[in-house]
Amino acid sequence: MRLLAALTILVLAAGLASGADTARLVTDLMKDEQELGNVPFAEVVHAATGKLLIPLNPTNVVDHEILGRIGQALDMVLRQLNATNSPAGQKRRINEVSALFENAMKDALNAIGGFECDFPKLASGARQRSGYPDLRLVDKRSGRVLYLDPKLFERGSKASSLRTFYFEPKRETNKILDDAHHLIVGFEHDGEPGAWTFLGWELVDLAHFHVKLKAEFQASNRDLYKPEAVLMRRATNGTTKIP
Repeated sequence: MRLLAALTILVLAAGLASGADTARLVTDLMKDEQELGNVPFAEVVHAATGKLLIPLNPTNVVDHEILGRIGQALDMVLRQLNATNSPAGQKRRINEVSALFENAMKDALNAIGGFECDFPKLASGARQRSGYPDLRLVDKRSGRVLYLDPKLFERGSKASSLRTFYFEPKRETNKILDDAHHLIVGFEHDGEPGAWTFLGWELVDLAHFHVKLKAEFQASNRDLYKPEAVLMRRATNGTTKIP
């Protein structure tokens, strides 16, 4: 329950009323690291958005048919990005290739009968590329909604403990507006910069996925360099000024 209380404070609170509240929050976040490392993602999504994360059942007829069509689209993406004229071959950094996979997945899924895929909208109606999830897929035959998020991983790195997924709960930029299935699409590559070969894909259901909560207090330059907080300033001509 302490974890849920801390999550509620982080997600919903507009501010802290007193120093005692701050002390309690920091103390709770520093306690029991093990508990903070095993948070069901479905519970996080529901707490932050009010929406359900629905598991897929490959033995269900409808789910099986949807998965089959998604697989067809992902095969198309793999062939396209591995082609000799693929724009992926012009990219030196694998992070620059990610947007190509998002676009290719959207086009391929729309080319499959019965699917409608686009970048998710915010509650305001605007579209935003950054942040989880990257794509919203509707199966027009069943009415199911699926959120998909492509990831690229290097061959041999599946056991890595480095962070590769994050979800930041925010009201203004929330893109999860439906009860839906949530899927990660992992594309494996060979690690050869500028000559990438994509070796295959894996489709992961996030219904039983667990995440870690990293307690982090952060600020922007606007917060740091407030005029009333500056003690001294040196100008380009070498003079030092006390504000």
